[in-house]
Amino acid sequence: MAGNFETKLAEMGVTLPDAPAPAANYVPYVQVGDLIHVSGQISNGPDGFITGKLGDTMTTEEGAAAAQTCAIALLAQVKAACGGDLDRLVRVVKLVGFVNSTQEYAEQPMVVNGASDFMANALGEAGRHARSAVSAASLPFGVAVEIEGIFQIK
Repeated sequence: MAGNFETKLAEMGVTLPDAPAPAANYVPYVQVGDLIHVSGQISNGPDGFITGKLGDTMTTEEGAAAAQTCAIALLAQVKAACGGDLDRLVRVVKLVGFVNSTQEYAEQPMVVNGASDFMANALGEAGRHARSAVSAASLPFGVAVEIEGIFQIK
């Protein structure tokens, strides 16, 4: 039976995928006390990696949609860390978003809002978090966005 958070996600039309496997020599998450530190999740859609450079080949809206896919992957990792029970999540503590963008591009916060808005809509007060949104000259595999997170669980 789905818990409260997964029921809300289903109402939003979102089913969490299996947690993505790491792409290099690292673990997908580390638990320290009641905190789960989730490695950076890259923008990935049904057709593979979502690639592009904000301010050049992608719009802010497209970037925000890419950031949402990172948020979904983050929650998939949290679910895995919680033994399949997403309702063990207490709150999203912090997100750090990296946006593949040109030197002149200045809308990184609006791009990372794609993840932040998703967390708040899906998780309510538990989804509100501290955050950073920064530019990156490039990201792995040419993806548009990468986001890492810290989550508190019970």
